Amino acid sequence: MILSMLSDSSGRRRGVVRGMAVLGVLLVWLTLAGVGGQSIGQLSEVQENDTAAFLPRSAESTRAAELAEGFSDQDTLPAIIVLQAEGALTPEQLGAAQDFAEEIPALGIGEGSTIEDVLLAPVFPVPSEDGEAVLLALSLDADAIQETVGEERVLNEVVTVLREATTELEGVGLQGWVTGPAGAVADLVEAFGGIDGILLVVALVVVFVILVLVYRSPSLPFTVLFTSVFALAAAGLLVYELAAAGVLVLNGQSQGILFILVVGAATDYSLLIVARYREELARVASPFTAMRRALRASIEPIAASAGTVIAGLLTLLLSDLSSNSSLGPVAAIGIVAAFLAALTLLPALLLLGGNRFARLIFWPRVPRPTEGRDADAPETLAEVEARNGVWGRVSRLVGRRPRLVWVTTAVVLLGATAFVPQLQANGTSETDIFLTEVESVAGQEVVAQHFPAGQVQPVQIFAPEEDLDVVLEAVLATDGVDSAAPVLEASGPPGTPPAPDAAPVVVAGVVQVQAVTAAGSETQEAVEVVADLRTALDEVSPETVVGGAAAQRLDTQETSVRDLQVIVPTVLVVILVVLIGLLRSVVAPVLLLGANLLSLGATLGIAAVFFNDVFGFPGADPVVPLYAFVFLVALGIDYSIFLMTRVREESLRHGTREGTRRGLTVTGGVITSAGVVLAATFSALAVLPLLFLVQLAFLVALGVLIDTLIVRSLLVPGLVHDIGRASWWPWQRRVPADDTPTSTHPEAEREPVPTR
Repeated sequence: MILSMLSDSSGRRRGVVRGMAVLGVLLVWLTLAGVGGQSIGQLSEVQENDTAAFLPRSAESTRAAELAEGFSDQDTLPAIIVLQAEGALTPEQLGAAQDFAEEIPALGIGEGSTIEDVLLAPVFPVPSEDGEAVLLALSLDADAIQETVGEERVLNEVVTVLREATTELEGVGLQGWVTGPAGAVADLVEAFGGIDGILLVVALVVVFVILVLVYRSPSLPFTVLFTSVFALAAAGLLVYELAAAGVLVLNGQSQGILFILVVGAATDYSLLIVARYREELARVASPFTAMRRALRASIEPIAASAGTVIAGLLTLLLSDLSSNSSLGPVAAIGIVAAFLAALTLLPALLLLGGNRFARLIFWPRVPRPTEGRDADAPETLAEVEARNGVWGRVSRLVGRRPRLVWVTTAVVLLGATAFVPQLQANGTSETDIFLTEVESVAGQEVVAQHFPAGQVQPVQIFAPEEDLDVVLEAVLATDGVDSAAPVLEASGPPGTPPAPDAAPVVVAGVVQVQAVTAAGSETQEAVEVVADLRTALDEVSPETVVGGAAAQRLDTQETSVRDLQVIVPTVLVVILVVLIGLLRSVVAPVLLLGANLLSLGATLGIAAVFFNDVFGFPGADPVVPLYAFVFLVALGIDYSIFLMTRVREESLRHGTREGTRRGLTVTGGVITSAGVVLAATFSALAVLPLLFLVQLAFLVALGVLIDTLIVRSLLVPGLVHDIGRASWWPWQRRVPADDTPTSTHPEAEREPVPTR
């Protein structure tokens, strides 16, 4: 009786400790969610979307910007207003344009401020040569417009006020557009404004629908979704604090990727844990025991998966573009938050009901132990395959014809890879960024119709004073340059034109030349002109530096190509090392990496066809294949890790060939669900009307589905089954031969097998 009472007392104490631990974990996460939820809504306040700010100091356009500071005390951001009449401008319309130019400084931008507070020079209307349009150039203080008025950036306020003011000119027959760099940045910020709202909502709704279909339970999808949302709140809190402190750079696309990555990864990890937990609930009576076994079996593959993704993402720190190098830590923080939430918050939520109610979260399909069956008695392969339906049939196919399966799959993927050379990733025009109509793009088209397109943002050339003549000659001889002239001494207040006989401005022995290109600075044609200018000027004046907006785009594209060449081999080496440590093998990791590279090639090849012939995209920036590589290799290897860790576990018991079939059968459903979830969440990026994000969404979603449904289901199992025990070389002696009973194999018990 005493022993019985002590046993009951011990059981009660254990239950109290477990309950307190569960409540403690929930309290910590509720606190993080409460604070982090506010940070999610504030991330847009610490964004930096100026591409010039991402370039390294060694870039030629960055050096040009530093030289430009000597010619001007203030950093400017041009805003261009173009007014167009239906025909030739009338005197009344010209007078209205002049009056509008004089009224601009007095326009209010909130909290007692006016545009005059951020305007660096007077505004003068400039009629076009064809007499049908007027251009007004505003030089805005770049530093001042980065501040906020209430909850809005000054830049957004200025552009919004100007656009509203131009509508008043419709009464005199003038239609107006606000464009230029300021208009483009404002439109970009507005496009990214959907991240906090529509993107997150779409992603969560898509995940919820998939979870309902997977679990067919009214409560379990909410449990997994709460895990993802809480993980996002924790990640958002840390990212906000680091961005606000200037430790990392956060832009709109990084924020969007963070949201999608956290939701997708946390859901994937949760799916794996829940699947293993369900298995164990069918073997043991105690939910706490089942969870302990599930976590013990799941933590290695999940940790390896998260570690692989984090290692791959952190290689972006090698990028010379701060937007890329900061994306690595931002995304890595998201993966860490997803990992911690899945391994702590999710188990706490699943065990919240205690022994009595914990199973009910799976209602109406509640898993229970089979009466009279030994909890640790292994099922036969036939039983496993029969219990898993379609994945049992796939397993039998791989078992019957492994070589035919993997060879056929590899040939199909190689056929798709053949289209990779058609992928146009040499850069796009700035106006191609937007996939919907925006005013900055429409206005730029009007400017190009009536004015020299490159006049808005001319190429900035800084040359030694003694080389001015030869530099001007070389610039004017370059195809695509309409005109070029040195910057002359001003004859009056800022904004007034210099006298015809004024001397060039000389700063520390350097003169500035402005070259107007035939193409607008935002176009890829202007970028190519800058490349030609640099080549020509290197021959006549090696110390001359070429900068400006088009030069910044050129440097960004060239830096992205350099990043691709450096980061790709680094990612491959890092992931290979992680896989070797995880699988205790060299052959299997090489096979997995090769399979994922083949999957990447097929993805890029198929994408090239769709981008060119179906969607009609104008091309892609070099950063697109870089991001596709990092995400697809790092994320795609996840599913092979989930598969191969289970295959290795089963191989230690049953041999490689049977272990491969068992691993494929029992992981098929959960890995496929995880892949569909991640593909769907990345597809949500397509709701933002930006070319880069739509292309990335297509590439990652397609690549993940190929990895999940083809590479992990057919190619990898077929290869491992065909090669057999040699897949684990050089440590294959730990695995029993396929024709050796496990009980007689001397090495079978030397390595602990995770508890099932």
